[in-house]
Amino acid sequence: MSDLGEITAQLAALSDDELLAVLGTATAGRPRLAWVHTAAVEAAGLGHAGSDTTVSPPTPAPQTHDQESDAATSGQVGGISSVPAVPVSPIGIPSGPEVGGYSSGGVPTFESVRDKVEQRFGTAQGMGELDRQTPAGRSADEQWEAREKAARERLEQIRKSLRGNDVESNDP
Repeated sequence: MSDLGEITAQLAALSDDELLAVLGTATAGRPRLAWVHTAAVEAAGLGHAGSDTTVSPPTPAPQTHDQESDAATSGQVGGISSVPAVPVSPIGIPSGPEVGGYSSGGVPTFESVRDKVEQRFGTAQGMGELDRQTPAGRSADEQWEAREKAARERLEQIRKSLRGNDVESNDP
């Protein structure tokens, strides 16, 4: 087998169509690489021999503020990141007001975090109230109350028996 660097150099020298054909052939019949095989075959146009590319026009790329840095994206297909970049103001220039619960640096504000916590707490309380209104919830509440009542009664019996023993032992 050849040196890995040599193989890599040869693959890099191939055109896109040739590389897709090599990938499609190399990944055929490999279950763990089925997704690579499917992508290579579809990208090469081998998967749909009679397909017409004009049926579905290409989706226009979204306009972002950092359009010139598309080449440096994180390996996304087509070179466009699906997550819009967070604008960072240059050093020394005052940043604008906080928008949408985030600072200009993309950090959530204290108020937005507090609002989220309060909303989740309110949702949890509401879910508890709704649960208690269902037959199963009422049954659970009734069972809890019955156990509490039985526990109080038993505790009172124990106290009475202890008091009774103390009173009887103190009598001559």
